Amino acid sequence: MTHLSVNLNKIALIRNSRITDIPNLLQCADRVLEAGAHGITVHPRPDQRHIRVQDVFDLKEHIEVELNVEGNPFSTPTNSYPGFLALVREVKPAQCTLVPDSNDQLTSDHGWNLKTQGHSLNKIIDDLKSWGIRVSLFMDSDSLDLPLAKQIGADRIEIYTGPYAQAFQTGHPEKELDAIKRTFERAHTLGLGLNAGHDLNLHNLPPLARLPGLLEVSIGHALIVDALEQGLTYTVRAYLQCLQAH
Repeated sequence: MTHLSVNLNKIALIRNSRITDIPNLLQCADRVLEAGAHGITVHPRPDQRHIRVQDVFDLKEHIEVELNVEGNPFSTPTNSYPGFLALVREVKPAQCTLVPDSNDQLTSDHGWNLKTQGHSLNKIIDDLKSWGIRVSLFMDSDSLDLPLAKQIGADRIEIYTGPYAQAFQTGHPEKELDAIKRTFERAHTLGLGLNAGHDLNLHNLPPLARLPGLLEVSIGHALIVDALEQGLTYTVRAYLQCLQAH
């Protein structure tokens, strides 16, 4: 069975809009794990607009399932987060997913180009693995760099499924799904584990989940939206009932 790792970034984003601890991130983690999720994903960013550094420590201490920490390990003018690797080294999550995002991105929108960035990632991957952390690289669905991913020491790749999700919305996902299938086959031949994530939801997930060898999906935004929509009716009625009682 493919494992589900729930990304809690959106929960933290709502919390951070007030000076409060509501919604409580650890309580939300408990709920998704009680419902059967296999792991928790967080993606701390330099501006801490959602997940904060302390959240990562708190989750590691609190949960007993796999913690997956995502982020860009490089410190550059466009990605000024020099503390990411230090955070990962101290927390030691089960998995670290390296993502080539920049400060001005709303969300991750492309995978690594290992022809230009692979050499720089090699030492970072070596360090992560020496700390006992599994390493996954965020890769485009049609990437030809998988042999390089294996060469520089990655344990897994996470397929960026944004283009697939967009194609699914148009009703013609076949081309993107075929690209993902080919990438799966190449990764399997190389001995790379397979994860997937980005814009996956209840509608576009089933065709992907049927692909053999998919180890894990990381889902946050759509899952939290579904939770809001499916829970709103009950919540509004509960408030009305509270008012009617007085």
